[in-house]
Amino acid sequence: MSATSEESATETTEDHHEARTPVTVAELVGQTLAQLGVGHVFGVVGSGNFVVTNALRRHGVPFTAARHEGGAATMADAYGRMSGKVGIVSTHQGCGLSNAVTGIGEAAKSRTPMIVLTADTAASAIRSNFNIDQDALARSVGAVAERIHTAESAMADTMRAFRTAVNERRTVVLSLPTDIQAAAASLSRGSAVAVPTPRPVKPNDEAVRALAALIRSAERPVFIAGRGGRAAGPEIAALAEASGALVATSAVAHGLFMGNPYNLGISGGFSSPFTASTIADADLIVGFGCALNMWTMRHGSLIGTSARVAQVDIEDSGLGANRPIDLGVLGDSAQTAAAVLEALRSSGHRATGLRTPEMEMAISENARWNSVDTGDISTPEGIDPRVLSRELDKLLPAERIVSIDSGNFMGYPSTYLSVPDEFGFCFTQAFQSIGMGLYSAIGAAIARPDRLPVLGAGDGGFLMSIAELETVVRERIPLVAIVYNDSAYGAEVHHFTADEADLDVVTFPQVDIASIARGYGATGLLVRSIADLEGVTAWVDGPRDTPLVIDARIASDGGAWWLAEAFKGH
Repeated sequence: MSATSEESATETTEDHHEARTPVTVAELVGQTLAQLGVGHVFGVVGSGNFVVTNALRRHGVPFTAARHEGGAATMADAYGRMSGKVGIVSTHQGCGLSNAVTGIGEAAKSRTPMIVLTADTAASAIRSNFNIDQDALARSVGAVAERIHTAESAMADTMRAFRTAVNERRTVVLSLPTDIQAAAASLSRGSAVAVPTPRPVKPNDEAVRALAALIRSAERPVFIAGRGGRAAGPEIAALAEASGALVATSAVAHGLFMGNPYNLGISGGFSSPFTASTIADADLIVGFGCALNMWTMRHGSLIGTSARVAQVDIEDSGLGANRPIDLGVLGDSAQTAAAVLEALRSSGHRATGLRTPEMEMAISENARWNSVDTGDISTPEGIDPRVLSRELDKLLPAERIVSIDSGNFMGYPSTYLSVPDEFGFCFTQAFQSIGMGLYSAIGAAIARPDRLPVLGAGDGGFLMSIAELETVVRERIPLVAIVYNDSAYGAEVHHFTADEADLDVVTFPQVDIASIARGYGATGLLVRSIADLEGVTAWVDGPRDTPLVIDARIASDGGAWWLAEAFKGH
């Protein structure tokens, strides 16, 4: 045999050896997910998910250790919303998964493409204390239950879970039984690890013509984009310009039309009086990827008695799900807007509608709450939350990403803090659970490290999640946490008719949150007046090497205006 032949034989043997490298199933699952392009993994590591978490790390997927699985789940949810990549949650079997359920439910109800990579007990471990019906638990909160069945099916099972998450916009709980995790698997290096992206759904011609006809007949059209329209901003804006329509968004799509002079802002409970009255006066409302639910339409009060309603959605089940509509269009928001625009151009239609210089001026002066004179109810002991929010909007850098917890306070940061675009506002509110804001802020910050992360939270929700403040400090995230501290669960205090004694269950002694924050290694600032906000300026101008927690002692507003609207449905 010649030297050349010997070298070729050696290379062939080595290539064959490398092509069939034996690995465990846990290693294979981690490698497959990394190759599929998942963006970040969040979790609490125990014995059941130790190996697969490290497999993800070895193959280049960054990991953030949370202090609670519930926090990890919402971090991954927020990360996915703000980055456009798939976030991963890694949990131990049984109790690790159950700890994460609220965050999983939020993601599932919001249709966030996300994978919960959880260990599971071996099929034979029927007496294990960790043994629960994980598939049923996942399905109970709206997630899709998948699992790794065998060593031979591990790659296919993983790819199926990823495809379901991305292509169907679902949160998937992928269970990895511990006995199967440890089994030997063989990864062929020639195997294709890819999931094809489906083409956007095009609306049919009849639906396009019908929507174009509604627009041509309208004099005061308003287009409202929801989460399903976040990727269609330019197309919706172009159609609105040709249609003479104003634009608005649901809360989750806030920021989509920022900079557009005919942008009314958020439609619904967060609307300014001007925005609400303008939408209510529309003779045509078109929802693009928007559920038009009780929140966005104020229980229908923003739909005038003579207004026509059209809805565009990629799922038939979403059309008319929350209120009667005159036209439902099954299709992708961008594809639909582009097709309708072409139909209008072909017919020579171009309308001024509501897009007049007078309307532009009125929107500039009245569409945001920052421009509305609300007075000042500050006291020596507490600052007006509206004044606080207005001032912070001026002091904090414009390139920000705002995350919101749930509670009586939430209208203030949502309406007063401006955001640069749709990737500047993270609103994890489908499950309406308090305590998720801090988790959201961490995930959003990791998704967009180029922006200042800002959290709006109440004292109840912040204290519920405060363990993750250590994560913020450890990860050196320059977070500004605004805690609207009224020493109560404010929604219950303000919106239930009850005897004073009954309110004892939802009111608490004053907690010095600023001091607690310092104990975690953050910068704590107590604010009772505008003068106290000098500390914010100092932090912004400084190195920002620790998070800033603003313990804002707020004066009572008698109950937030937006929540009064919400409680009409209870």
